[in-house]
Amino acid sequence: MRLFCSILTFAMMGVLSLSSCSKKEQSDNDNKTVSKTSPKASTEQINYGQELRTFIQDISSWARTRKPDFIVVAQNSTELLTTTGDTSDPIVPEYLNALNGIGREELYYGYENHDNAATPAAVTKEWVRFGKRATANHLTVLVTDYCDQAPLIAASYQKNEANGFISFATGSRQLQTIPAGAPNHENANNINSLADAKNFLYLISPDDQYLNKLKATNYDVLVIDAFQPDKKITWTPAQINSLKVKKNGGKRLVLAYMSMGQAEDYRWYWKPEWNDKHPAWMAELDPEWEGNYYVRYWMPEWKAYIYGNADSYTQKILDAGFDGTYLDPVDASSYWENPVTK
Repeated sequence: MRLFCSILTFAMMGVLSLSSCSKKEQSDNDNKTVSKTSPKASTEQINYGQELRTFIQDISSWARTRKPDFIVVAQNSTELLTTTGDTSDPIVPEYLNALNGIGREELYYGYENHDNAATPAAVTKEWVRFGKRATANHLTVLVTDYCDQAPLIAASYQKNEANGFISFATGSRQLQTIPAGAPNHENANNINSLADAKNFLYLISPDDQYLNKLKATNYDVLVIDAFQPDKKITWTPAQINSLKVKKNGGKRLVLAYMSMGQAEDYRWYWKPEWNDKHPAWMAELDPEWEGNYYVRYWMPEWKAYIYGNADSYTQKILDAGFDGTYLDPVDASSYWENPVTK
């Protein structure tokens, strides 16, 4: 960030002169820190959408050099699919090729974190258009609607199916409970690719019975936390392999949830000193989610926690034997694009 100031000075000879100065944001390395209450940098000359798109592409490329069939799903910010964020503009081919699917929360219900609240029709229409652009380009669309009323749950599944999307309706905003009853379009098929899936389960709040609960289901795709309940140690390859078979014997896919657009203070990488002094890549606390902090995701110091080395989040997911990853929050660019300084 560059802050420009102008200083008017009068020279001894009475000549008026104008000078300027600038201050560069300290972002050179992880040892340089900013205040815990540092405002977001609204004047940085950064294309936030493109930086996020590039970040996702790099995660995908790095993972696929190690596991060529690694699945990547990016949740929300479907606007990244096109060059300008408009539904009618060209698709970005590099971004498209980095993905197998896109996720969309609150397409019909649960708008702005209000469970059962209908999403405004205009918003739904826009998101559906992006979803159909995705399916037309051979991506799978996974929708999560937040509702617990039977008519709304039925409507969610019906509307999403009509669009060609697979969906999950849940009354648990924290994604910690498995809905009663059988999955929508339950089947015993072998699921070899995301395109084969008829349904999915999104459950990222592990407890002591987590694995047993998951094994007892017939969902085609499981989106789960990569870490055991302590949030420090990943599941083992044996544990993940045990989840790749549905209760009815069919093969399924297991994807690891990964927060790449926010830092979480309960993950293995968190350092105690960050509670008082944030590293340069870290910004404010997300008021909607306890323990989650916005990040300058374009900075290499943050990227190093996500991919590119043996201790990175992506490598841990690969080592545990997951079929792929479910990236969140991919709408992180909207925080930086908002010009209001916190």
